[in-house]
Amino acid sequence: MSELNPFKIAQAQFDEAAEILGLEPAMREILRWPRREYKFTIPVKMDDGSTKVFHGYRVQYNDARGPTKGGLRWHPDETIDTVRALAAWMTWKTSVVDIPLGGGKGGVTCNPKEMSENEKERLARGWMRVIARELGGDRDCPAPDVYTTPQIMAWMMDEYETIIGRNHPAVITGKPIPIGGSQGRGDATARGGIFTVREACKKLGIDPNGTYAIQGFGNAGQYAALLHKEVLGGGKLIAVSDSRGGIYVEGGMDPEAIVKHKLKTGKVGGFPGSKGITNEELLELDVDILYPSALENVITKDNAKNVKCKISCELANGPTTPEADIILHNKGVHVIPDFLANAGGVTVSYFEQVQGMYNYYWSLEDVHKQLDARMTKAYHDVFNMHSEKKVHMRSAAYLVAVARVAEAVKLRGWV
Repeated sequence: MSELNPFKIAQAQFDEAAEILGLEPAMREILRWPRREYKFTIPVKMDDGSTKVFHGYRVQYNDARGPTKGGLRWHPDETIDTVRALAAWMTWKTSVVDIPLGGGKGGVTCNPKEMSENEKERLARGWMRVIARELGGDRDCPAPDVYTTPQIMAWMMDEYETIIGRNHPAVITGKPIPIGGSQGRGDATARGGIFTVREACKKLGIDPNGTYAIQGFGNAGQYAALLHKEVLGGGKLIAVSDSRGGIYVEGGMDPEAIVKHKLKTGKVGGFPGSKGITNEELLELDVDILYPSALENVITKDNAKNVKCKISCELANGPTTPEADIILHNKGVHVIPDFLANAGGVTVSYFEQVQGMYNYYWSLEDVHKQLDARMTKAYHDVFNMHSEKKVHMRSAAYLVAVARVAEAVKLRGWV
């Protein structure tokens, strides 16, 4: 099953970029592996008086460009290899948007759905007690990810500050705003993606006010529905879907109304005036812009030939398989790859880290302006590489990102 190992996949993607860039063997070897990784046990006193031992991880993949940055996942299937792969992808993500950070990731193998708030707090503080000496705004900065929340980040920051004996809000991002969180973090992933769609429409001569569809209607999908109109000035949303199915309205639907319906009922199905559509059918609609915002591997070699959108903006991680990438590229679908399209989240996390380091907090307007500038430049850097090397956009994003990290490694004299 090694071909399904996420870290093997991450290494294979890197190898392809390294080959095109002509990296020397030592450079390839240092960039194929994490610089540091930690695996540890966390004993937690449960509410029933028993002690349960959890397994925790933190991988600092590469810090040549700056302190490592990346989320902390609590999931029953968490393994060192998932954390390694995600830390590698964070390295390329921070590089492609050209923020002065490296990539890291953390995790705990647990099922938080079965834990009380008190047990979660004890686990959060226990994780921090083990790894605190390896963290800091100038060393390694975690953030929320799967099943972790701003409240969990608050407990962790508090534990860290208790250990070091001073305030250091930059140790962790994704915190509640009253204790050092940043304005603009909630919609940053979707907003950053839509900035790249705006630039793609300019490059390709596509009307941004055409039709669009969203597969996956969680946080990123809902914000995409609302922000598409705000940022691009119009557009007609004709289909959305969630894990329970989808809806289609040929004449378009009001994004605010469908978001309210989803929040009220817990699903998009049953929206007045809509007809049902499957997730699979939604991906094949004839729309100008498609936002895959749900699961990985939904566009494959089997259905890529039926995808009719002009732009696919990947707000989800890994929605398109490598075989599908080639099919879409050959038929003229412009894919904005995930680690560029959804990099708005880590970009605003970086802004939070910066604000925490110098204890001055920005307005929402400042955050949006800085995010726009970063995402716009990143899109054009990748598009230019795509045009120059005649490769699809995902390969171009890897080439931009890996070249920057390799340059930093070289300048430091590691290779």
